[in-house]
Amino acid sequence: MEFIAQELDNYVCAYTSEESELLKKINRETHLEVLQPRMLSGHFQGRVLSMFSKMIRPECVLEIGTYTGYSALCLAEGLKENGKLITIDVNEELETRVRGYFEASEFRSKIDYRIGDAMKIIPELNAQFDIVFIDADKLNYINYYNLVFEKVKIGGYIIADNVLWSGKVADETKKDKDTELLREFNLLNHKDERVENVLFPIRDGLLVARKIKA
Repeated sequence: MEFIAQELDNYVCAYTSEESELLKKINRETHLEVLQPRMLSGHFQGRVLSMFSKMIRPECVLEIGTYTGYSALCLAEGLKENGKLITIDVNEELETRVRGYFEASEFRSKIDYRIGDAMKIIPELNAQFDIVFIDADKLNYINYYNLVFEKVKIGGYIIADNVLWSGKVADETKKDKDTELLREFNLLNHKDERVENVLFPIRDGLLVARKIKA
């Protein structure tokens, strides 16, 4: 299922700032050479993440789910001069490719790329984050949310991708496990009095939650 009509997507991208040459390369090579290229954030969503980061000006960002590094580089664009981005992924097969992309970037010294189980790595992180971007296995979205919450600064943001799940979350006939868990995640976040949130119909859905109290 396409996220939005192709002609509308083309129009949106045409009136959105260009990707960098490195991001264009990652976009192109991911679609040609990597399994499940639909997982890539892509031009429009990437510029949205970049804009959020430039508005927030984070010192520390955590990304759960690196894939081929596109979204990490977009989020890195708004980092403060001394800022840092930690990105975690379980896929060892993509590590060499992704490290190559990061090394080719102006943000290479600011990116800490870790391969492993995020459920084990996150509790070991001694940092307070301005932005956490969740874009990994949907079955653990609630677990990731609960794990990172205390590590997000008051006024910081948790952003979760794919929360519309190709529109299936709004279709009561869809009962598969991922859809049900994403519905549960969206409801949990919406009812969490510690945050204020907006669910944006951007690509496959971006839920943006701002932490207002511990």
